[in-house]
Amino acid sequence: MVEPATDTKSVVKNPNPLLKDELDIVIPTIRNLDFLEMWRPFFEPYHLIIVQDGDPSKTIKVPQGFDYELYNRNDINRILGPKASCISFKDSACRCFGYMVSKKKYIFTIDDDCFVAKDPSGKPINALEQHIKNILSPSTPFFFNTLYDPFRDGADFVRGYPFSLREGVLTAVSHGLWLNIPDYDAPTQLVKPLERNTRYVDAVLTIPKGTLFPMCGMNLCFDRDLIGPAMYFGLMGDGQPIGRYDDMWAGWCTKVICDHLGLGVKTGLPYIYHSKASNPFVNLKKEYKGIFWQEEIIPFFQSAALPKECTTVQQCYIELSKQVKEKLGKVDPYFDKLADAMVTWIEAWDELNPAGASAKVANGKA
Repeated sequence: MVEPATDTKSVVKNPNPLLKDELDIVIPTIRNLDFLEMWRPFFEPYHLIIVQDGDPSKTIKVPQGFDYELYNRNDINRILGPKASCISFKDSACRCFGYMVSKKKYIFTIDDDCFVAKDPSGKPINALEQHIKNILSPSTPFFFNTLYDPFRDGADFVRGYPFSLREGVLTAVSHGLWLNIPDYDAPTQLVKPLERNTRYVDAVLTIPKGTLFPMCGMNLCFDRDLIGPAMYFGLMGDGQPIGRYDDMWAGWCTKVICDHLGLGVKTGLPYIYHSKASNPFVNLKKEYKGIFWQEEIIPFFQSAALPKECTTVQQCYIELSKQVKEKLGKVDPYFDKLADAMVTWIEAWDELNPAGASAKVANGKA
């Protein structure tokens, strides 16, 4: 049995938080953000971008003391106009709008049912700080180090690791994990309703080049400058035939592009405490097409190749959208629609983030 860190008020705040002016925290939500109180020692120095899903007339309450901007569906429609069609509604995939309007180099995103976890000694885990350490140190995607991340304290490259590869590459993504409620699909939830993750593994590793992974968006950090345009969470939720594949779709696209551009993806620490199990029957209704489709989707991404002429994330993503339409469009018409939305997403991204300029977007109501 694991418990969250219920008392974080005694945590000594870092007087010089890492990347304070270079990182935004993006939170999708439909409810008041009381959970921020336990994260206050770690999150309060940073700017929050809150993306309100669902009814835009509902007021979302944010605890005092946090610096934030809040966007609802009306704001998304106002800012993006017709291109707002690429942003999902009634689904946490709407969080990617926050990635688009951010002007910071780094993004950390977390769900509102994720609490502060404790390490084996009982100390509250500063998940954001660990993510930053992951993202600021190199990755090693071309050769696996059996001591995992060689850039962590107390580790190094093992005997036989090529010296020519020890410099590593830039890290684009840091993917964190969860204690308590595991991130299971609906069939696994149904057969293991009481299973909880109590194993704390003190490890960070680079996912090797050519290897895909199921990315979870509830505890995730990435370098927006390096990979931001690929972090599109797709068309999910209201009016779509599929849900709960938003983060995984973004992860598959991102990994293919990172491999092509020679960037790294890490997974492992930090842990958060995932507090709430979603309804497996509701999840099954959202997932059931995806469970069949993924048997086509995974081979597609495993075989996806990008031409050497694609040297930017945007170019890679547009090329990937063409391949989605050509190959996955045969699986279901949904993928034709998704491929078009991928193009719209890039167009909207470039409009709000013109090359070489610091474009400003009017804040939503706060």
